[in-house]
Amino acid sequence: MLGAPDTRRVKKKIMTLRSFDWVAIHATPAFRDLHRRKARFLWGLMALAISYYFLLPIGAAYFSAWYRIKVWGPINVGLVFALSQFLMAWGIALWYAHAASRFDVIAAEIARQTHAPGTEE
Repeated sequence: MLGAPDTRRVKKKIMTLRSFDWVAIHATPAFRDLHRRKARFLWGLMALAISYYFLLPIGAAYFSAWYRIKVWGPINVGLVFALSQFLMAWGIALWYAHAASRFDVIAAEIARQTHAPGTEE
C-alpha cells in the first residue's frame, strides 16, 4: 500500500524508546532548580514583551505629540516604534531559542541520570 507506514520499523522504534521515572525526575533538586530557572526566565520574558507591546498604545494615547515627530519624510517616531515591535519580537524569539537550548541540555542530563531502572540507554 502506497504511503502506509512500515509497522515493523514503527514497532522497533517504540520498543527502543526509553521509559523515564517521572516521579523520580520531578523529585530531583536539579529538576526543581531547572523548573524554577525556566519559570523565572519565561515570566521575565513575558513581562518584557507585554510591557514593550503596551508602550505603543499608551505612548500613542498619552504622548501623541512625541509620536508625531518626523524622522524622515512621512515617517514619524510612532511608526518607527510600531515597526520596532517586529524587531523586538524577533529578538525575544532568538533570546528564547538560545536560552531553551541551554535548558534542553540540562533537561537531557537530568533525564539521563534518572532513567527508569531496567531500561537501556
